[in-house]
Amino acid sequence: MLRDIITIDESKCNGCGACAHACHEGAIEMISGKAHLIREDYCDGFGDCLPECPTGAIQIQKKEAAAYDEIAVQRHKQMSGCPGHQVQMFDRKEPEEVSVVQTSQLRQWPVQIQLLPIEAPFYDNAKLLIAADCTAYAYANFHQDFIQGHIVCVGCPKLDPVDYSEKLTAILSRNTIKSVKIVRMEVPCCGGLEMAAKKALQASGKFIPWQVVTISRDGRILDE
Repeated sequence: MLRDIITIDESKCNGCGACAHACHEGAIEMISGKAHLIREDYCDGFGDCLPECPTGAIQIQKKEAAAYDEIAVQRHKQMSGCPGHQVQMFDRKEPEEVSVVQTSQLRQWPVQIQLLPIEAPFYDNAKLLIAADCTAYAYANFHQDFIQGHIVCVGCPKLDPVDYSEKLTAILSRNTIKSVKIVRMEVPCCGGLEMAAKKALQASGKFIPWQVVTISRDGRILDE
């Protein structure tokens, strides 16, 4: 089928491995010091690896390729322990002693809305996560379920005496943002963050897919 998929120019690859770490599908592996797309059906074509490559060796091209296979990707991640989905081997006789080591999924710095630059390479084709400060503390698996694969914008409208909408509008308008996910707490003050994000989406003049997820004070997802 004809679809978007990454291509890697081996002559430009410096072997840093940043792309392999950024690929949450485990489609890229380092072989003999160079990055390789190991299977076409592992690549979803979103290009999370692109902004991590310091040499520009990776591009997205539309070409004939096998369809993305999410089931095969999940099986591969379970077997290989790719970034963000590390699997720890254990003795079957004592499963209660097993602990899964979670890795940070943060891809950029800074994260506070007031400190974020308006333009930066990490915004290129990025999925933006606009999150209230408290959500990362309330929701236990925040890194894996929300931060993974996203550029993070964090704020609290109750503590910061600013209107976030102007800064967010500039970010959305001047960069190639693919989608926006807003994660807020159920408390009323988080409504200010949601409204600022919606206002920015409208003011940007772009059609950008967006979603709102509400977290309860006891760490449950109430709606999405």
